[in-house]
Amino acid sequence: MTDIFKILKGTPEDSDYKKKGVIVQGITGAYGSLHAKNMITYGTNIVAGVTPGKGGQKFEDKVPIYNTVKEAVDASGAKISIIFVPAKFFLGAAKEALEAGIKLLVAIPEHVPVRDTMEVLDLANKKGAVIIGPNTPGIMIPELIKIGIMPATPFKAGKIAVLSKSGTLLYEISDALTSAGFGQSITIGIGGDPINGTRMIDAFDMVKDIPDLEGLVVVGEIGGDSEEILAQRIIDIGFKKPTVAYIAGRAAPKEKRMGHAGAIVMGTYGSAESKVSMFNKANIPVAKRPSQVPVLLAGKMQQSD
Repeated sequence: MTDIFKILKGTPEDSDYKKKGVIVQGITGAYGSLHAKNMITYGTNIVAGVTPGKGGQKFEDKVPIYNTVKEAVDASGAKISIIFVPAKFFLGAAKEALEAGIKLLVAIPEHVPVRDTMEVLDLANKKGAVIIGPNTPGIMIPELIKIGIMPATPFKAGKIAVLSKSGTLLYEISDALTSAGFGQSITIGIGGDPINGTRMIDAFDMVKDIPDLEGLVVVGEIGGDSEEILAQRIIDIGFKKPTVAYIAGRAAPKEKRMGHAGAIVMGTYGSAESKVSMFNKANIPVAKRPSQVPVLLAGKMQQSD
């Protein structure tokens, strides 16, 4: 499995260790410029922006803007890019990034056509690249690097990994964890579209072997079977780190799409009951409210002592 930490911060032998460069595609748009500023303020090393037709300009008088991702990569050596473009332009922007050598692509747009996402994933697999999203709030190592649209205040450096389908719940539950004294080693927004570049099980494989990992929080929602697949994986490998979960949408009516494009339940497939049942089989308690997550985590950590 891809070493996500190596991509995000490198190794101590690297000259740019912990200062990995990030390219922002769509940096001059309203959405891209706002979040590029926020990422820079957080300390993320934004080394280049890409907006066709605006090459040669500078963002905030310091970040060079290029017409193509290849130009940005050639000039900066960056292997990480975040995309802020409308969904209909995502396919072209993502393919351009992957062809230019980007190894971690954070896809912010939501409601990307499924066929486009699948085409991008096929190319990413061939190129050995990782896609986070589409429809993701992003990925971050708190107090080190933030690549996404998440606010900074809920997060604190620590030793709990948080994997979430929902952006809003990622913030809310991380804030509850922080308030309870549980900092986060990494947080990954899986994304709410029907097809994800990085599935729950993929994200789990990325974080399960973190040397100082003390616990895991999984924030799922109704729809699909990614939570059930993850629970089975945890059972199969005998993962012993304290793990708790939360499932959004328990009260949603069956066979009605709620919020995310992927959050639709057909019969028992994708239901909250199905997910809770599988987590119970994996000995993973499921919180009924976001505020209950740190309480359950503390209980699991006491049991493991």
